Order: sequence, then C-alpha cells, then structure tokens
Amino acid sequence: MDWKAIAQELEQLLRLRALPFGMKLFESVEAMEALPRIRRPKGSVHTLDQIVAQAARLGWTVGITSQDLVGDQCRSVVGLGGQDAKWVSGEHMVSVWFAAPADAAAHQKAMHLVPAGKYRALAVAPLASGRLDPPDIALFYATPGAMIYFINGLQYAGYQRFDWSVVGESACADSWGRALATRRPSLSIPCFAERRYGGVLDDEMLMALPPGELEKAIAGMRAPAKNGFRGGPSQIS
Repeated sequence: MDWKAIAQELEQLLRLRALPFGMKLFESVEAMEALPRIRRPKGSVHTLDQIVAQAARLGWTVGITSQDLVGDQCRSVVGLGGQDAKWVSGEHMVSVWFAAPADAAAHQKAMHLVPAGKYRALAVAPLASGRLDPPDIALFYATPGAMIYFINGLQYAGYQRFDWSVVGESACADSWGRALATRRPSLSIPCFAERRYGGVLDDEMLMALPPGELEKAIAGMRAPAKNGFRGGPSQIS
C-alpha cells in the first residue's frame, strides 16, 4: 500500500489537524528496535497517551516496552502486562473514577484488551512514513463532522452497522484496545487521560481500524461527489 498517498488523502478529505498514524505490536523487542529512525524513551516512564501523541502531533516513530509505561492500566490494554488479579479488581480507581470496588471491577472487566503474554513491544509512527509496513491498526483524530463523513465512506459499499463501546475512563480500550483485539473499526470519545497527557483537543474523536479499511473508506468518501456532495459536511469543506 502507498501509505503516504493514503495519509494525504485522509488529511485532505477530512481536514485533519493531527497526523494519521499506525500502531504495531511486536513479539520481540529486537524487531521493534530494528525499525528505521525509531526513538526510545530514556530515563522516564510515560502514559501510552503520551507515546501516541508523539506520533500524531510531532511525527515521531516511537517504540516502547512494558518498562516504559507508567502503569498497568496502559500495559493491560495493549497486552504488554497487567491483567492480573490486582489490576482486574480496579482498586486503584476506587474513589477516583468509581464509587465502590464493585464499580471499578466491572469497569475493568468491560475493557477491550489484547491478551497478555504474546507481545513484548509496541511502536507508533506516522502512517505516511511507511515504517510499520504494515501497521496492525491505523488511527486518526478528527472532529465529529469528519468522523461521520469517514463512517459514511466505510458504509458506502458492503454496508454494515457499527456498534461501539464507551467504557468511560481508559477510553483507549474503546479505540486501539478494541481495534487491536478484534481487528474491527473502533471509534472512541477520548478520555481525561488522553486529553491531559496526549494533547487531544476537546472536539476530537479517535478512530482506530485495520489499515486495509482505509482505501475502502476513501473510495466511499469520494463517491458522493458524483451526486453533488463534495467535500463532506460544510464544517470540513
């Protein structure tokens, strides 16, 4: 696939303010570190939201292991750790995001997760760079108006209804967690952590999906132009 051309099409059709990017899991650290121009955290830990922001906002290619992440909430979503009894209990979220232990545990159970044990590393990179060729999933931030236009494109041929989840805080489980685990298009409303640590704007949503769906969506967005719908909704035209 011509990743640069696909990224440019997305940026032009949706008027994106952040770069479309890819995410890929690796079974060995060495495979991740072999990527061209890979950056690695040095001397500090990060939330995964911060790592994602470095690809989407700065255009960096960044690789991490479980040791680079600040806690098991981030590790668990992408299968790099966590998912033990203590994490499943959600005790660290009681009286912060949830009123009682039962509520916190129910939240943890509701999250989409990549099963732990198989993967040892993860990398993110701008889609246009082609460095993850191919990424496991492609992602982009966009306004609600741009998102429904993109969804229209996905549904133009081979229609299917989409049903998405809202787990609440830890909304990355609704986007990259769900897309990595199910390899299905996954839309989320970014949570507090994504906005505080990842620089996500107040009017942005996040789409994550298998990269093979991008060309289908682009063709579907182009098609309505023949019927007079040019450039999508007025907010993004």
